[in-house]
This record gives sequence, structure tokens and C-alpha cells, in this order.
Amino acid sequence: MLNFEFKNPTKIIFGKGEIHKLSKEIPNDAKILLLYGGGSIMKNGVYDQVKAALQGFEVTEFGGIPANPEYDVLMDALKVIKDNNINYLLAVGGGSVIDGTKFLSAAANYSGEDKWEILKKPVRTMEGEGIPFATVLTLPATGSEMNSGYVVSRRGTNEKLSTGGPGLFPQFSILDPEVIRSIPKKQIANGIADAYSHVLEQYMTFPTSATLQERMMESILQTLQEVAPKVLAEEFDYDAASNFMWCCTMALNGLVSKGVLTDWAVHAIGHELTARFGIDHARTLAVIAPSHYRYNFETKKGKLAQYAERVWNITEGSVEEKAEKGIVKLEEFFHSLGIDTKLSQYTEDYRGTAEKIEEAFTERKWLGLGEYKKLSPQDVYKIVEMSY
Repeated sequence: MLNFEFKNPTKIIFGKGEIHKLSKEIPNDAKILLLYGGGSIMKNGVYDQVKAALQGFEVTEFGGIPANPEYDVLMDALKVIKDNNINYLLAVGGGSVIDGTKFLSAAANYSGEDKWEILKKPVRTMEGEGIPFATVLTLPATGSEMNSGYVVSRRGTNEKLSTGGPGLFPQFSILDPEVIRSIPKKQIANGIADAYSHVLEQYMTFPTSATLQERMMESILQTLQEVAPKVLAEEFDYDAASNFMWCCTMALNGLVSKGVLTDWAVHAIGHELTARFGIDHARTLAVIAPSHYRYNFETKKGKLAQYAERVWNITEGSVEEKAEKGIVKLEEFFHSLGIDTKLSQYTEDYRGTAEKIEEAFTERKWLGLGEYKKLSPQDVYKIVEMSY
């Protein structure tokens, strides 16, 4: 097991009807900016619960943060922060709203005039440097409610970049599984695939001696497989929804990756597909992951075989045979969620994508991705081409 340090200061308030506790957690003198997305919280009752809990507070609102939070929209929100002397942010939404809020927390006190530098350089936000913020999670998927990373897109540049820092953990996050009642099934499927892929990025490298972390990751994968049909069914299952929500948080709160090397090449490539084609983030991961694992089969076959054995109970065959079966089972799982795994199934304009992504990675000097930091832009080209 590798050396590591671990600190996660986010307080989790989990369960039915817990949104009312907002008033107990936010400082009395807070000037709050309430941030949300397209307005679904108005229909599912979450907005009313939040507003009731914030009675007596000075609250300004900013809605319309899109999926894959847009830099230009966030800059409008930043002006609201400045104009109203906001000193506390409350994100009510899914990963996009929370990620956008993290960027605003960092940007509000950033001294540079060009706030895009925070992502372009990138700049890490240290403890005490950002505006304090909290979240009410309405769409389980990204784990952003309990980590310090975020991703922002910029229209017109085909860029979707990420950064973070220890100063960008939410002070607290409220997780009420009841919100899953009103989430469209496509978004639930995306959330399952996203959380599953987060675990794979931390797991699918090579067999390690970090036994507890590996077993924890395998248990998250198996739990997502088990609850997927239940949360996608028409009848709401609170226990399944609870396990799904908690899996999404645990998949990316930093705990399971301690002491091991991680990959994240699939995410780096997937972000490019979202930026260029607007494909849902989770679905880009499902497109890239199988090709990534096949392209890097020799270095990953030991872990792929372990995945097949422990997660899918595939015990027969050689290491290579089990490893290939593991990839097939992964593809079948994505398909069971209604998620396609080839780029050509999402766009007819896919030709030339591999070249463009290779050029972008070369320009950014992303010359060594993956757990070994050896995956070159030319390798990325071949992986993307395999994903057509």
C-alpha cells in the first residue's frame, strides 16, 4: 500500500426529510446565494423545503446553471456574488450545480482578472481561500457533494477542464433519497454509470496490496449492479434509492483511492466528447472505457481478471479469458442501463474526432495519462478510434 494522507471535512446529513436542518448548519449572519439548475427543484418540492428552511436568512437566487456548467453562465453568477456581497453559497442540485458552485467559491476571491486561468493553469484552491458553501443533493452521480474537485465547460472553445483543492470541500451536504422519486430514468441510468465509472478509474489498474480499498471498490460496484434494476423500476424503492445515493457519494469522496494508483484517462477523454458533441458525461465514459481497457489489455489484464472473478463471479478460464469476459460484462451492464457504448451511436459526425482529441492533448501537453503516466496523445488517438 502506498503512503497517503486523508482528510475529508464534509459533514453528511443523510435521510428522509432532513432539508429542514439547513437553518441549523448555516451561520446566522450568512448572505446566501442559492444556486440551482433548470428548475426541476420547483416541481419536486425541494425548492419549497429549502426556502422554508432558510426563513430569516438574507437569500439571493441564481438559477439556470446547465448540465456541464458553462463558464459564461457562472461569470453572470459571479457578478451577482460581487453585487450583493454574498458570503455563503448553497448549491441545490446535482453535480453540475455543485461543480459550478465550487468554481464560484474559488473565483470570488481569485486575484487574477481572467477567472478561466483557475482551470487553464490550473490553480488549486487551498483551505480558507474560497467562499464557504454547502449542498443539497438532488441528483446522485458525481460525488461532488463530498469531494473537492470540479469540472467546468467553456462554450466555443471545446474545453471541459477540471481542478479543485482542499479549500473546496462543501461544509456540509444534505442527502435525501426521496429526491430520486422525481428523477427521469435516463438521468438515474447516467448516475449509476457515472458512479460505476468513478470506481473503475480508481480500481482498474493492476492488483495491489491495498486489500481493504479493493474490497470496498468491489462492493460499491456490486451494490450498483444490484440496485440498478430497482431504482430504474417504475415503483419507487426507498432502500434501493438510499443505497444508490450513498454509492455515488462513496465512489468519489477520496476514501477508496487512498494507498493505490489511479487511472482517470477515461475521464480525460470522455470530457472531450462531451465538450465536442454535448453527449452526457456518463455516456462518454461508457463509450471510452471498454476500448481503453482493450487497448491497455496487457497492463490491465490482471485487474480485469480480478474484476471478472470478484464482481461477476467468473471463475473459469485463463487470466486473459477472464479479463476479456470482464470487459464484455462491463459492456453488458452499460447496455442493461440503456446506455450505448460506441461513439457512432451518438453522432454521425464522429469521423476525425480521434485526430482532434490527439491535437488538443498535445497542445495542452497532456503527454502521459493513466496510472503509469505513459499514455500519449497518439495512444489516445487509437483508443478513441477503437470507440467509433
